[in-house]
This record gives sequence, C-alpha cells and structure tokens, in this order.
Amino acid sequence: MTQALPSWTDGAARRAIIDFVAAVTDAAGPDYVPTPERIAVFDNDGTLWCEQPLQVQVLFAFDRAAAMAKADPSLAQRQPFKAFLEHDQAAIHELGKEGIFEFAFAVHAGMSIEAFQDEVRQWLTAARHPKLDRPYPQVVYQPQLELLAYLREHGFKTFIVSGGGVDFMRAFAEQVYGIPPEQVIGSSVKTELQESGGHFSLMKLAKLDTFDDRAVKPANIGLHIGRRPILAFGNSDGDQAMLRYTLDGPGRRMALLVHHDDNERETAYDRDFKLSPLTETLDRAEEFGIQLVSVKRDWAKVFPD
Repeated sequence: MTQALPSWTDGAARRAIIDFVAAVTDAAGPDYVPTPERIAVFDNDGTLWCEQPLQVQVLFAFDRAAAMAKADPSLAQRQPFKAFLEHDQAAIHELGKEGIFEFAFAVHAGMSIEAFQDEVRQWLTAARHPKLDRPYPQVVYQPQLELLAYLREHGFKTFIVSGGGVDFMRAFAEQVYGIPPEQVIGSSVKTELQESGGHFSLMKLAKLDTFDDRAVKPANIGLHIGRRPILAFGNSDGDQAMLRYTLDGPGRRMALLVHHDDNERETAYDRDFKLSPLTETLDRAEEFGIQLVSVKRDWAKVFPD
C-alpha cells in the first residue's frame, strides 16, 4: 500500500491531517461528515505555490506592462507603469496588495476572458521563475499536490479561495492542481458582454469588482460554494478570516497554516513580507486552534522533481 502524503515528514501536522480525514470519513464514527459536506478550501499564493519574490500574477503583469510600453513608450514615465517597468520594489510595495493586484488586473482590460487565459497559458509555458529558474507550473508545492489528491480520494471537493485573479488561476488550476474552473474563487474585474459578428464574448474592464482577501473570503465562500468548509489551508493574515470561519462551524473541523521558515529550499518569510504578512495569525495560531505547518520541519520535499 502506498504511503499517504509521502512528501510530508511523519510529524504532528501529517498525523493530524490523516487523523482528521479518517474521522470525518468513518461512517460509524461520531465525527462522520457526509460526502457533499466535505468541502476543503485553499489559498493559492504562498499556500499552493511560491509567492516570492512577488506573487506570480504580479510577475506576469511585469511582462504585460513591458509589452504595453513597447507599443506606447509614454507609459514608461507614468506611475504605476514606471515602477513595474523598472521593477522598483519599494514603489510597488507602496501600492499595497490590493493596489498592486488592481494594476495587474487593469493591464489586461479590453481583452476577452478567453484571450486573456490563452495569454496566461503561453506565458506560464515560456517564462521561468526568477529565483528558482524553473517553469511556473513547477513552483507548486509537492506536499500540497499530494494533500489535494488525498482529500479528493476521500470524497472531498477542493476549492481555491485566493486574492489572485480568478481568470488567471482558472487558466492553469485544473491542469496543475486538478481543480476545475468552477471551483476557483478569486479577485475579479468587472466584465461586459460584447457581440461581434454574431459571437458573444465577456470583455475585461479596467475596474475592480471584488478583491478576495480577509473578510471577503468567507463572504465569497458563502456566495459561490454555499457550504461552510470543514478544512481550510492558508499562509497569511489575509487568510485568517477564512480559517476561523471554517473552524467556527459545528462538528469536527481543521484549519492549517503554512509557515515559510526554510531559507535553503525556498524563502523564509512571515512578518517581513509587506504585501501579505503573517503576524497575528502566527502568534495566535494555538489560541485559534490552527495547525501550523513548518516548511522546514513538516515537508520532506518542497517542489516537484
């Protein structure tokens, strides 16, 4: 029999996951959860794949901004284009997480969702991570791929609930994570239905619709899933509301938090990452009932071969 979660070390986190899954799937046990209610939600950036030095969609926006400036050189003197074109980390961080993502969404205004997703797939195939020097679909965390598969094997439905752009993630989530587009929840821009030659397309507008972070995550879970999850996994204070919302329901529940503390195999960070810090949730994890997952201690392997 194949060992469950082979890239996880045999420590407290792995045992807690296996015990939880066994309990909620045991039809004769007191913690049994019927299959339709086995909902698991995962943040994406920093939880399912690497978000250092910046979130992948922001790095994608760098290239898109460069292409736009080539067509219109005057953009190079306008902010925030100038900061993105010069990779000015200080100026970019000053925008804040929502401001950065709003810019990343805006540079794709005027494209249909299908054309945008085609561009994302082409970029993900050709581009390489600036630090890890591997294609972006290979900066996913191997232990998390195993956990997603393990949960699905036991009747869970897995969702992404992330601050990243929903159309960006839907371009690759099924191929990379096995999560279909309809189970991806994220930030979005407003769209407009346009007709041309008898064909209809949803066009992306340069106007933010929803930024899926902090308290907005539980709200969007209620809106798009309609069931409170019984398992949630995040990595920052932006996920705290989702984790605590999950734990606050009836019956047995689980919330987990990735702590990036391995500077050799990945990047160690928590409080110092201004765009998506981990402070209060790290300090109060035990109080809240959140299971800490240490990259250094709990993951025997970080990335796929």
